[in-house]
Amino acid sequence: MFDIFRKHTKIMMVLLFLLIIPSFVLFGIDGYQKMNQSDTVVAKVGAVEITQAQWDSAHKNDVDRLRASRPELDIKLFDSPQARYAALERLVLDTAMRVAAEKSSLITSDARLARFLQEDPTIASLRQPDGKLDMERYRQLAASQGLTPEGFENMVRQDISKQQVQAGVAQTGFVVAAPADVALNAFFERREIQVANFLAKDFKAAVNPSDADLEAFYQANVSTFKAPEQAKVEYVVLDMDAVKKDIKVPEADLRSYYDQNVARLSGNEERRASHILINAPKDMPADQREKARVQAEALLKAVRAAPDSFADTARKNSQDAGSAANGGDLEFFGRGAMVKPFEDAVFAMKKGGISDLVESDFGYHIIQLTDVKEPKTRTFEELRPMIEGDLKNQQAQRKFAEVAEIFTNTVYEQSDSLKPVADKLGLEVKTVDALQRQPALGAAGVLASDKFLAALFMADSIEKKRNTEAVETAVNQLTAGRVLAYSPVKTLALADVRTLVRDRVIEARASELARKEATEKLALWEKEPEKAALSGALIVARDQPQNLPAQIVTAALKADAKTTPVWLGVDLGSTGYSLVRILKVVPRNIASQPTVAQDREQYAQWWAAAETAAYAAALKERLKVEFLIPQPPANVAALP
Repeated sequence: MFDIFRKHTKIMMVLLFLLIIPSFVLFGIDGYQKMNQSDTVVAKVGAVEITQAQWDSAHKNDVDRLRASRPELDIKLFDSPQARYAALERLVLDTAMRVAAEKSSLITSDARLARFLQEDPTIASLRQPDGKLDMERYRQLAASQGLTPEGFENMVRQDISKQQVQAGVAQTGFVVAAPADVALNAFFERREIQVANFLAKDFKAAVNPSDADLEAFYQANVSTFKAPEQAKVEYVVLDMDAVKKDIKVPEADLRSYYDQNVARLSGNEERRASHILINAPKDMPADQREKARVQAEALLKAVRAAPDSFADTARKNSQDAGSAANGGDLEFFGRGAMVKPFEDAVFAMKKGGISDLVESDFGYHIIQLTDVKEPKTRTFEELRPMIEGDLKNQQAQRKFAEVAEIFTNTVYEQSDSLKPVADKLGLEVKTVDALQRQPALGAAGVLASDKFLAALFMADSIEKKRNTEAVETAVNQLTAGRVLAYSPVKTLALADVRTLVRDRVIEARASELARKEATEKLALWEKEPEKAALSGALIVARDQPQNLPAQIVTAALKADAKTTPVWLGVDLGSTGYSLVRILKVVPRNIASQPTVAQDREQYAQWWAAAETAAYAAALKERLKVEFLIPQPPANVAALP
């Protein structure tokens, strides 16, 4: 069979060229790699697969949300394996809730979606002075999340349906006062105690281990005295900042953008109004609505006759509890903040004017426009940095794919060095010593990327010292690295860790001596309490630890104290040992507790959260949720 290939080599080469080369022209090497990376399934929710691309997008959205709400935070802190995994867990739960909504036929209608979007403050801020939605800004809002307007609306539709599932569980988590107080009384119960500490540090002077002791401890724990595998590596990163630094925006483009967007960038007009409301909801019987209208007309006639009496009339007659006490004042607001009939009337009035009756879903309004705050037109120089940044971001987004292909192909084609790609794209080659296979504690950025570390520590990378492939370490970020030197795992000799071994032996022996001394004292003091050398009496509770170790407070509150005094021995680990005498139980005094109602409300929220968490766990089990990515160690704080 193989003779055919040998005899017709040229023909086979032509066929291979025709079959393979066009695909590289169309997709490029980067295309193959990215397709593989993006299509990688990282979790499953029943039959629904969650891909790497969806995970990356969810993490990006989390980071963007944090950047918007907490601009003072260093976003690099959240580019850790733990933070990324937390984003995956949230994505899985959201997907499970969406599947549950579909199975329960909790479909969001077009009317409900439209009402939700109308009431959303972000969408409201996109309205033009005439009340119409600025579709260009609406498309930009959707595009910022990687979506079309239709995709954005579908996402919101799914969120509303998901919220129905969650609300159906959380709203059943109510509790009545009696059982809540039983749990809260136990939780807030206090105990009066005395303590005696036997600290390991006080016994260290009595410990003098021999060489044989150190040898024995070392041999018994030799597996803990190993140097992990390490590598000295160099790497380059291509991200949006690297692309943006070479982008120059012509002055004419900046001026043009300013001229077209100055009104939007300067802010929106705001108006201040006061109103008198006579309640008349649409479901009110017709005769009562008529009475309300007649009452409103009488008040309108009165304030038009004496405009200066508007505030006093509002205080006495307005049925809007939120503004009546302030003379009907609603403070400054922009378009989209009020119901449409009210807004239309306010933005059509002149300052100082009093409207006709305005009917809304709430009833009849009489409005007085008290002030108008025109937006101050900002100069080109004021807005120049923001405009230049926006235009650079837009151009960088368009250019990144092109530069990413150059980056990917160069690190692949010239795989014995990162210098060519760094020179070609103006990137910095960075070096790091003693890099380990698992992210270091507190690691951030690309050095916290499991995907990048896995690529570096592949056998081929270690043996041949060639560039890794271009690894997508974050959204719009590619990284390639190269191992310069490698050290495998090795057991450290006793001579190298002798000081550490000695410290551990002394610590263990001192803890044993502290425990022995405490045990002997406990036996003596239980028989002869008058000889006990204890601290003064302290009242401890979960919210009043009195600066005591958590082990002592927990043990004191968990102990059966039906009859007192009660003696306890509390192991503090390497710190030592403590003896505790419980003198009496101090119950929670509900009558004098100023926050009883607040505590009950908090308990109800805990209960609802517990039921929601239990439902989520049961739902994931029922839908056979699978995580195909291992959970990283919890050594760095995850995304709030």
